Amino acid sequence: MVIIMSKIAFIFPGQGGQFVGQGQKWAQDYSSVADLFKTIDRIAQKPISKLCFEGPLEELSKTENLQLAVLAVGLAAARFFKLRGDQPSFAAGHSLGEYGALVLAEVISEEKAIELVKERSELMARASEGTMCALVGIDPETVDKICELARSEGLVVSANYNSPQQTVISGESRAVAAAVRFATMKGAKAVPLPVSGAFHSPLMEKPAELFAKILDQSEFKKPAFPMVSNASGLITEDPQEIKTNLKNQMTSPVRWTLTVDSLNQAGVDTYLECWPKAYLGPMIRKTLGPSIKAQISAAL
Repeated sequence: MVIIMSKIAFIFPGQGGQFVGQGQKWAQDYSSVADLFKTIDRIAQKPISKLCFEGPLEELSKTENLQLAVLAVGLAAARFFKLRGDQPSFAAGHSLGEYGALVLAEVISEEKAIELVKERSELMARASEGTMCALVGIDPETVDKICELARSEGLVVSANYNSPQQTVISGESRAVAAAVRFATMKGAKAVPLPVSGAFHSPLMEKPAELFAKILDQSEFKKPAFPMVSNASGLITEDPQEIKTNLKNQMTSPVRWTLTVDSLNQAGVDTYLECWPKAYLGPMIRKTLGPSIKAQISAAL
């Protein structure tokens, strides 16, 4: 009898899918998850767990809080999957989610990830210039051309290639507004993102430079299994390459469609989203297309 083993990818989301109550049930049901939240609170020196469980949403959604909260809940979800017996063959994360993937692949410890995300979030929170908006129902090539046209109003770039029909733009507010006008004329739906700055754009250059120095002082180990860096969208097992991609990540686009394509080409047939609700799952399914029979599920 031939037993076919699934190739499982653990997928960690970034900012955007937050809600009050996230991770609370796991913390109540599993002592290891409760301990994880205590560690986050201790290193962050603020009540991240309370914000996750009780809110308010406005305070939870502040960049300096949310990035730590998303890391905590992503790691909690990964523990949930592993406790039920799921074992990853690959790991990837969308933007901030890559730090959860680094922990899962044993590139860095949980404590180091918390320290790095604390620094990253505080640097990005201080860079409050600009805004972001998701454009839905329009292909990425058209979005790129629209950004070129809108640059007469200022800086605007494609920041997240989320699926073949969803691209997030980022930049100076006037330029983003101009790009939105052009996109809606072509039938796209515009969804403003609740963020404090123009992430994944050249407007993040200053915090990126400061954070690169912090990364240079951090030890990265060879991953226990292959990862996909979202700045490149390619599979890697080289610690230095992973670190370089993290440095680039703050100013370069999230190449999520390429990330999913790379995992699919590697034979991944099960995508486990490390989050309490389906957030990245629909993007993955749209990228893979209806002909791909992959299992995609969140930690519900």
